[in-house]
Amino acid sequence: MAKPVYSTVLLLLTLLNSVHFSHQLQPFQSNALWEIQQLLNYPSVIGSFYNTWDFCNTEPTTSVTVICYEDNVIQLHIIGNNGLWGPLPDSVGKLSSLEVLNLSSNYFNGFIPVELSYLRNLQTLKLDHNMFTGQVPGWLSSLHALAVLSLKNNSLFGTLPSSIASLDNLRILVMANNRLFGELPDLQNLPNLQVLNLENNHFGPHFPALHNKVVTLVLRNNSFQFGIPIELGSYYQLQKLDISMNEFVGPFFPSLFALPSINYIDVSGNKLTGRLLQNMSCNDELAFLNLSSNLLTGYLPACLQPTFKSRVVMYASNCLSDEEQEQHPSNFCHNEALAVKVLPQKLKYKRHNAKAVVASSIMGGIVGIAVIVSLSFLVIQRRNSTVAGKTVSTRLIMEKVSTLNTVKLQSDARCISETMKLGANLPTYRAFALEELKEATNNFSHTSIMGEGSHGEIYRGKLADGTLVAIRSLKMRKKHSAQTYTHHIEMISKLRHNHLVSALGHCFECCPDDSSVSIIYLIFEFVPNGTLRGCICEGLPGQRLNWTQRIAAAIGVAKGIQFLHTGMLPGVFSNNLKITDVLLDQNLHVKINSYNLPLLAENRGMGGAGVSYPGIKANVRGRANHEDKDDVHDIGIILLEILVGRPIISQNEVMVVKDILQVSNKMDDTARRSIVDPTIIKEYLAESLKTVMDICLRCLSNEPADRPSIEDVLWTLQFAAQLQDPWRVDSHHFHRL
Repeated sequence: MAKPVYSTVLLLLTLLNSVHFSHQLQPFQSNALWEIQQLLNYPSVIGSFYNTWDFCNTEPTTSVTVICYEDNVIQLHIIGNNGLWGPLPDSVGKLSSLEVLNLSSNYFNGFIPVELSYLRNLQTLKLDHNMFTGQVPGWLSSLHALAVLSLKNNSLFGTLPSSIASLDNLRILVMANNRLFGELPDLQNLPNLQVLNLENNHFGPHFPALHNKVVTLVLRNNSFQFGIPIELGSYYQLQKLDISMNEFVGPFFPSLFALPSINYIDVSGNKLTGRLLQNMSCNDELAFLNLSSNLLTGYLPACLQPTFKSRVVMYASNCLSDEEQEQHPSNFCHNEALAVKVLPQKLKYKRHNAKAVVASSIMGGIVGIAVIVSLSFLVIQRRNSTVAGKTVSTRLIMEKVSTLNTVKLQSDARCISETMKLGANLPTYRAFALEELKEATNNFSHTSIMGEGSHGEIYRGKLADGTLVAIRSLKMRKKHSAQTYTHHIEMISKLRHNHLVSALGHCFECCPDDSSVSIIYLIFEFVPNGTLRGCICEGLPGQRLNWTQRIAAAIGVAKGIQFLHTGMLPGVFSNNLKITDVLLDQNLHVKINSYNLPLLAENRGMGGAGVSYPGIKANVRGRANHEDKDDVHDIGIILLEILVGRPIISQNEVMVVKDILQVSNKMDDTARRSIVDPTIIKEYLAESLKTVMDICLRCLSNEPADRPSIEDVLWTLQFAAQLQDPWRVDSHHFHRL
């Protein structure tokens, strides 16, 4: 993450401080601004400005504006890429006279603080283009004067609270570009609502109930289904209508062309039916019309011909009798309309029809049982085929390497399993000379430091043969001879796997007086392509991992943890795995960067915590104590972030997102779509997504005993990959992951 733009923060602090010394402000408002200033740590650089500015009388800028009336601050605007980071200070809630609060285009994150509910005079709240998470607060209904509520371009999730419908003065409601889902509350009792923009969410499936005074209605790219209400033709003040990229079915109403105020219509990307006639009328002010990708037949009305003024009209991919824009044959629209089984008299949703609900529930139950039986049969068939020793089809997901040889492990507690072959492409582990490392890091210069851990610095180096390496320095707290660390080095040398950032060697730096080891350098392979979080949650949508790549990444993580648990003895458990510890190489193969090396645990004085006792009983004891399930829980959190496509920082966020995922997963695919990362919605297959959701929730079980084994996690993820792409995913493919 980039560092905050400190100049802007200092400017803000200066302004807040100057308000404190303005004689116009009441003491409680000054105290509130002091508290905000305190949260930002009182930088001494602004001390020279004390007692010199009266900010209430300064000229406003495009970035920062404070407007005062008599002895109160009534407007606060801090907008335009100011680089303000972190949670929004709850002390803003003490500026009780605020009427306008605009903090758009910053980097505020976390939940919207409940203290804003104290701003009872607030008429405009704009928090656009930030990184707020959590649900849309229900306490917004306590802001009775609120007329403008705009929270677009954040990471809010959940449903829109029904209490929004009690904001009688609300004129503008903008929730575009979030991750909101579910039915909308009844908004008919908001007679002043003129603008409703819900673009790029997952609302649905029913068209919102609105007052007919709406001026702008944008529902683009949601999950709305069924028909559009005939009442839409009575929205006489409607100027802009955009319901594109949904799943609306049923008749399109050409009367919308002639609404008295209309100038923009986009209904593309639905399955609307109906016949257009050449003699239909249109509003002369209609400047933009997009009918593309529906099931319309007939003739384009004469008033919509492109020769009419400068009007933009798009109507491709229908079944119209027009050759200028590509059309389907007429039978295509007829067949598609029959396929969706649209009957006009049944389009209106009857929410209180109990018989329909019972009937649909029974049918859903039958389908659900059929799916469960099918999946159970598939699982049993797979297991039986394994027991029988039959040759597995290349379409099934199987490892080419042999499974662990339990007898061999029992006969030699130090043996390396067959999975060690997966690290065979690494150079031979060796001891490095200190001079080699000094040359590789320019004598351990500060410019070579990649980061700092609790044990010492991590350097980026380049060996004489051009190999890039990461060098971790461990400053020993206790003085021991080199021989004391032999068993640790031996174990580290064996932790080599395609999905671990493996050690290439070590180097001892000894004290000149007693030859005891003062620093141990561990040399690891260098992984250049950033973290898994960076490839899922950051950057432009087109640059993020797709669904297939995300499953492959999760499989790689599971394989790495499986090797730590069972690939050798003693096993390595409780690795405190985080998604930021998962790196990607140039081929987008994942490697776990931080795992519980016994040398690190001992140097912390923890007696090797997290690493089992030597011998066969070690792994048995590790599993009996559920140490392996700690890592499974960590994988569950990584899967959660893979699914929702945004950083999950705190345990509280884990619980909230898990609860929403649990509810969505028990419903239908529409509900599941509402929680996942929008960038993968058009990529995944429903069965594959549900399989990953299921194993994610099992991994996050509160009781360790209820969590699956790492082997179950790995098999389920491989099964999800096969469901996603059964023709391309074979054992050779997964051998290369």
